[in-house]
Amino acid sequence: MVREDLDDRGGRPLSAGPAALFAGGLAAGLVAGTASCAAVQGGLLTGLTSRGRPARSGGRGAGPSGPAVVALFLVGRLGSHVAAGALLGLAGSAVRLGPQVRAALLVAAGVAVVFFGIRMFGREPEGGCHPGTASSGRTSRRGDVSWIVAPVPRALALGAATVLLPCGVTLSVEMVAVSSGSALGGSAVMAGFVAGTAPAFALLGLVLRRAATSRLAAPAGAVALAAGLWTIFSGLSLGGWLPGSGDPATAIGVPAVTTVNPVEAADGRAGAAVRADDVQRIEVWATDHGYRPDVVIARAGAPTELVFHLEGIPGCTRTLTIDGRDVALPATVRLGARDAGSLRYVCSMGMYAGFVRFR
Repeated sequence: MVREDLDDRGGRPLSAGPAALFAGGLAAGLVAGTASCAAVQGGLLTGLTSRGRPARSGGRGAGPSGPAVVALFLVGRLGSHVAAGALLGLAGSAVRLGPQVRAALLVAAGVAVVFFGIRMFGREPEGGCHPGTASSGRTSRRGDVSWIVAPVPRALALGAATVLLPCGVTLSVEMVAVSSGSALGGSAVMAGFVAGTAPAFALLGLVLRRAATSRLAAPAGAVALAAGLWTIFSGLSLGGWLPGSGDPATAIGVPAVTTVNPVEAADGRAGAAVRADDVQRIEVWATDHGYRPDVVIARAGAPTELVFHLEGIPGCTRTLTIDGRDVALPATVRLGARDAGSLRYVCSMGMYAGFVRFR
C-alpha cells in the first residue's frame, strides 16, 4: 500500500481565495505548463486543419476563419477545464482519471492525431487547381471527410477533449483544485492555468491552420504523424503495456548503472541509505530529463520510503504514477516491506521511468 507524506506541501485545504488561486494557476501555465501541455495536447490542434464546408453562392455556408476556429478550440478547452475544476473542488480526487484510464486515452488520442496527420498529406495549396477543383478555387470533397463534423462543433469538441489528456503540470494544478475544497476555487485555479497556456496554443493552432493550406501541408503532416506516434508510445509506456517496461534491465531509456546516489550496492547500482530505525530511505531527484537515480537497489522485506525532490523546472516529471496512484512532487512516499522484485514509477506523460529493485 502506498502512503503519501505531504505535510510540507499543502495536502490540507487551501485558505487562498479565488483570485489568488487564479493567479497561481496563471503562473503555473505561463512558467511550466506551456511546453508540457503543448506536447501532450497540441496534437489535437491538427484536427482544426480541415477546411470548412465549401462556400456557396454569396458566401453563405462558408466555414469560420482560421483565428475563429482556434478561438473556438480555446473556448472548448477553457470550458472543460473550468468544469473539471469545479468538480474537483466539490468532489475531490474521486473524479480524477486514474493512470490506466489516462494511458488508454493517450493511445486513443495518438491514433486520432495520426489520422489527422495522414489527411494533411493529400492537401493542395489554397487556391491551387487540381482535378475535381473549379477554377474559382472551390475545393473538392474527394478524400476530404471534414463534412462529417462541422468546423464549429469540431473545434469546441477538440478543445474540450484536452481535459482528458492532462500533462504533468495539469495534474499538479488539479491537485490544487482538489485542495481548494470549493467549486469556485477549483474553477479559478483551472481557469488561470488555461489562460496561462492559451497564447502557446493559439500560436500553434494558427501555424498549423496556415501550414495546412500551403505547400507546408506535407511537412506539417509528417510532424503531426510523429506527434501521434509519440503520443501512442507515451500512453503505452504510462500504462506499462510496452514489452519489458517493468524490468529496468530492458526498459527503454533507463541506463544500466546510476551513480547519483552516494550509497551504492555491490554491483555498482545506486543503493538505499538505511536509517537508525532500520527504514530504508531512497532519495530521487525529478529533473527535466528524467529521474536521478534511475535505478536504485533496496533490501526486500524492510520498510522503505522514497523521498522525491524537484531539481530545476521539471515538466512532466513533477507528477508521477507509482503503484497505480498519482503523486505530485516534492513528496515522501512510504512503502511497507516489499517482496523481492522491481517497483516501477513513471512520469505523468509516460516519458521517463524509474525503478527500485528489491532483493
